[in-house]
Amino acid sequence: MQIERMGDLRRTLYCGELRAEHCGQTVVVCGFVQKQRDLGQLIFIDLRDRTGIVQLAFDDTTDREVFDKAFAVRSEFVLMAKGEVRMRSAVNKEIPTGDVEIAVSELKVLSEAVTPPFEIVENSNVKDELRLKYRYVDLRRPDLTRNIMLRHRIAKVTRDYFDENGFIEIETPMMIKSTPEGARDYLVPSRLYHGEFYALPQSPQIYKQLLMVSGFDRYIQLARCFRDEDLRADRQPEFTQIDMEMSYVDMEDVLAIGEGYMKRLFKDVMGKDITLPLPRLTYADAMNMYGSDKPDTRFDMKICDLSDIVCDCGFGVFTSAIENGGSVRAVCAKNAVSVYTRKEIDRLTEHAKGIGAKGMAWVRMNPDGMASSFAKFMDEQTMNAIIERTGAQTGDVIVIIADKDKITLPTLGALRLEMAKKLNVIPEDQYNLLWITEFPFFEYNEETDNWDAMHHPFTAPLDECIQYLESDPAKVRAKAYDLVLNGEELSSGSIRITDPTLQKKMFSALGLSDEEAQTKFGFLTDAFKYGAPPHGGMGIGLDRLCMLLIGAESLRDVIAFPKMQNARELMSGCPSPCDEAQLEDLGINIVKTEE
Repeated sequence: MQIERMGDLRRTLYCGELRAEHCGQTVVVCGFVQKQRDLGQLIFIDLRDRTGIVQLAFDDTTDREVFDKAFAVRSEFVLMAKGEVRMRSAVNKEIPTGDVEIAVSELKVLSEAVTPPFEIVENSNVKDELRLKYRYVDLRRPDLTRNIMLRHRIAKVTRDYFDENGFIEIETPMMIKSTPEGARDYLVPSRLYHGEFYALPQSPQIYKQLLMVSGFDRYIQLARCFRDEDLRADRQPEFTQIDMEMSYVDMEDVLAIGEGYMKRLFKDVMGKDITLPLPRLTYADAMNMYGSDKPDTRFDMKICDLSDIVCDCGFGVFTSAIENGGSVRAVCAKNAVSVYTRKEIDRLTEHAKGIGAKGMAWVRMNPDGMASSFAKFMDEQTMNAIIERTGAQTGDVIVIIADKDKITLPTLGALRLEMAKKLNVIPEDQYNLLWITEFPFFEYNEETDNWDAMHHPFTAPLDECIQYLESDPAKVRAKAYDLVLNGEELSSGSIRITDPTLQKKMFSALGLSDEEAQTKFGFLTDAFKYGAPPHGGMGIGLDRLCMLLIGAESLRDVIAFPKMQNARELMSGCPSPCDEAQLEDLGINIVKTEE
């Protein structure tokens, strides 16, 4: 078949835009062939573009040359068609354009196509490896196309909102100085300075603080960020962050801007109204109630503390945990007896062991009486107190973990989610946003026997906690805050330190000498000597935000060209070796190691 040029024809409408009101109009559409149906003297072609599908019709009134072209086209051919819009004789209620079709008078075949490696349909069950190898074909699928278009819409609303609130979009460098920020940097070797490296930014943190020193008191950027860490469904080595910073503010000002953005986003993109102010939990309350600093609050099943009830019960598993400074805590799953049989409870116990617990105690409130893994060690009064504290009734299941809090709380948090999913009690199409505040400033690193910053070393501590910096780091809480959506961290931010004396104390508490601090962060701390307004900000993960709003299972569904879990990009084949000449220019010698 001869490939044609567009000539003077130009598209007048997208395929998915055609409706009954266009009947009688002559239009020009372009797109890919979804399918061709040959019914002898009648041919139908479903033509697809990013907006949807429209039916092209060819019959005995069609010019013979045009009819023969239609007969020869196949799936994924690229066509341009001109014709009159008319009502369809057989309405298709499954698509928005199902009332109309185009009686084609002129047809151009702009490109032929070989048979695609998989069918271009919604919710394809083709393996990810094949889809990503042919990602340019995969992106034609309507569900992926909608995802990418929604991402565009979110980005536009973002820019509009922050522009209307006085923020200035400023780009920060992609090649920067390597600074410790929690994950491994991607390093870029310098050709001019052998043995020296740039780093790709994990975030624009230091640069956006420098912009505050520069007087740009409201900064925004849809920033590309890079982290060389192990991947999972909601993590990619490169990602986009809605990054913002504000001067002359405290935490309430930053949260107000963040809440306003969420309200605008949900209204304009999702058509949903959210109520402000958003609920808040301190880090301590979130851990004690949900076992997580990013709790999913769409369902209840809160953790309750049984320590005071069982401290003298005589059951060694419980009492030894308390004596060693831990606790005994429980979660009650409502109406779970029929799902959590003894066999399923055994599986849940193994799951708990797999995430760090030594074991799991349980109570099943059967219709014919209570069954428990530990009741024989308890008196009736203590068992009744446990049931009363957890609010358990007939049909419920109680699971209990006894250990140090750093084991007990996250284990129950994970079991809470596991049970909710199995019981199917997590509401769909519901969006629960909340702030987590007052994070611990430090977290103890047992491997190094040091205190590390839970966020970054420029986060300000709460004023009342400064006195504990040197004497009791565990008591120091930060002016840090996370925004959580349906159990996923959406945003993280803080108020920053601008007092050089306090910053020096913070570096000292983290075990950094003056020389180390100057080497790693000197260009920021030196800038503060020239006047630094109080400032704070946050970064919102754009990819994760899109994933959660769409209800996708993976970030790969909202990124045009994502990496696999092993950080490889199958379509282009990166990462890939470089030739010797390139390496020589960079002063790099590859040392091969045995497996």
